[in-house]
Amino acid sequence: MPDSATASQSAPKPGSILIIDDETGIRESLEALLQLEGYDVTLAACGEEGMARLAENPFDLVLLDFALPDRNGLEIMAEIRERDPQANVIMITAYGTVENAVRAMQAGAANFVQKPWDNEKLLADIRAVIARQRAEDENVQLKRALKQRYGFHNIVGKSEVMLRIFDLVAQVAPSRSTILLQGESGTGKELIAKAIHMNSPRKDRAFVPINTGSMPPDLLESTLFGHVKGAFTSAVASKKGLFEVADRGTLFLDEIGTMSLDMQAKILRVLQDRKFMHLGGVAEIQTDVRIIAATNIDLRDAVREGKFREDLFYRLNVITLDLPPLRSRREDIPLLVGHFLKHFCEENAKPARTVTPEALRPLLDYTWPGNVRELENVIERAVVLSNAPLIGTDLLPDYITGHGPALPSIEHRADASLFDIMEECERRIIGGMLEKCSWNQTEAAERFHIPLSTLNQKIKRLNIEIRKKGRE
Repeated sequence: MPDSATASQSAPKPGSILIIDDETGIRESLEALLQLEGYDVTLAACGEEGMARLAENPFDLVLLDFALPDRNGLEIMAEIRERDPQANVIMITAYGTVENAVRAMQAGAANFVQKPWDNEKLLADIRAVIARQRAEDENVQLKRALKQRYGFHNIVGKSEVMLRIFDLVAQVAPSRSTILLQGESGTGKELIAKAIHMNSPRKDRAFVPINTGSMPPDLLESTLFGHVKGAFTSAVASKKGLFEVADRGTLFLDEIGTMSLDMQAKILRVLQDRKFMHLGGVAEIQTDVRIIAATNIDLRDAVREGKFREDLFYRLNVITLDLPPLRSRREDIPLLVGHFLKHFCEENAKPARTVTPEALRPLLDYTWPGNVRELENVIERAVVLSNAPLIGTDLLPDYITGHGPALPSIEHRADASLFDIMEECERRIIGGMLEKCSWNQTEAAERFHIPLSTLNQKIKRLNIEIRKKGRE
């Protein structure tokens, strides 16, 4: 059984606190009090020193003196909140007027404490503030975990761009609006369409997908609208079309950019009038179908080239979701690998398999022109061919293992974990983008399509050194 010292060393710290106060006695007093409670404590004697410590490390809480020799505490508060709107600050001052308290709370303080303070009350306030923040953080993480695991039916991703897609799906799903999904082949457009359907009021009705680019125009028209007996030589009986099958449900028109102009006109009429006729028929049929269309080409270019009707484009382009290629969300690759490993092991009745760090490296480096679908095929092949729990580079195609630059040296360490490799990959990608942007963080954040605050947090977490513009 471990002794008490060992147990205390292994117990998690209750939090990290930065104390910014110009009085040595106050700093030392607070430091002793908080360290006895197990907190990690950092000291700063003025506002500038405090901001420097904040730039170096994140803290669970800042204890900030109201009156500092170099800067007013409220100014420091405003700068802290501008840098991190979620930062927790408790103001401490000898000037305990109601006016100062109100000003501090308006500036974003979590609480206000007057010198001399009551130790137990101060500790209770600190515990409450940190506990509340951790509960909020856990709630955000839980929501993200639920989205990743359950929310959208095997759509795997934790990257910022995919989390934004999940949010958009949740927003648009309850509506009746037509949706246009744009993205390269293999990015999961049908999965997103299913997610929209399954999170809509139509979820108990049919979801009917059709690849409009794989059919000749005559067959496509008959498939979509149905036909009456005798409409053409082989029409020996009347048949419903997909617009009837999908009534009160969702019809997913994949590769709509390849559809003929004549068929585009017929689809436009259904969108406008919610009516259609069977091929060879004369009676109009009412339909209540939600259309989700998908394309891997730029429809605006197709409109300019006269290959796609402008009026249909604007009918489809009510709400557009752009799905990112896999190469722009590489942090999702380990999650996808794990997801496909589990799926194909179960499908092939094989024990669990794991990809080795050496095999993960080329998977992270490869550009994936076929996107998620290509990765899925690669993992399926590896599982089927594997005879051992570990999947190494020998089970990956040669065109993948011979592709791309090597990752930084950490991955060649024998003790490197999967998380070490993932962090190093993220560090390399972010560092490369910053270098491309001449170390302009705002521009880099825009290119990554993430908030600047998110990029700054990643830079701090990954200890990326920010170089000055123009510095060699």
